[in-house]
Amino acid sequence: MKFTLKYFFSLLFLFLSFGLFAQNSQDKKQEKKSDSVAPKIERYGLRVGIDISKLAQTLYEKNYKGFEIVGDYRLTKRLFLAGEIGSENKNVIDNTLNFTTTGTYFKVGFDINNYENWLDMENIIHVGLRYGVSSFSQKLNSFKIYNTATYFPQTPEIISDTNYNGLSAQWAEVVVGVKVEVLNNIYIGFSGRLNYLFSNKKPENFDNLYIPGFNRTYDGKFGVGWNYTISYFIPLYKSKK
Repeated sequence: MKFTLKYFFSLLFLFLSFGLFAQNSQDKKQEKKSDSVAPKIERYGLRVGIDISKLAQTLYEKNYKGFEIVGDYRLTKRLFLAGEIGSENKNVIDNTLNFTTTGTYFKVGFDINNYENWLDMENIIHVGLRYGVSSFSQKLNSFKIYNTATYFPQTPEIISDTNYNGLSAQWAEVVVGVKVEVLNNIYIGFSGRLNYLFSNKKPENFDNLYIPGFNRTYDGKFGVGWNYTISYFIPLYKSKK
């Protein structure tokens, strides 16, 4: 009898010890699992798109034709190599001048993302810089001599039809914008730009009042611009954070 009880209690103790060991192991596994965080996958690649604001302006404004391709490439977690290339044809008609500007441009620079995404989001709130170059021509269609004396009749319009070719300009841009993923790999973006013109080859007896890629120059060396884009992200490789 003693042997039986001793055997029973030994076996019970063994089962209890095994149960406690198994429970402790399971608790540690669960604790380790709950404390561990799955690595965040960050994608690197090329994003290419178009400026849809220029396409819209081409449709509703009869004196304008423009097209722009935009792109950026992710270099690091926050840094993007970025650029734009495009062309514009704009006829400006005001009280004294009628001229047409035609040319191409490209811009290259970088963007820095200042937005910390949640989970697997890849949205961007960025600031950046661009260096812009434009090659274009101006055509002075007609002009009027400005007359401030109201008691004299206004001078008639003078047909000029003068072409100025081989013009160029260079400038810098400060860029602030956003890009938001609306569908898988498809982004809608908007950016505003403050431009500073530091090189401007002007025609004789005329001025570059509009520069493709820069916009109006009526206010001297400073100008403003914007774009509204839709682009597609092409992932090239992934990195675990």
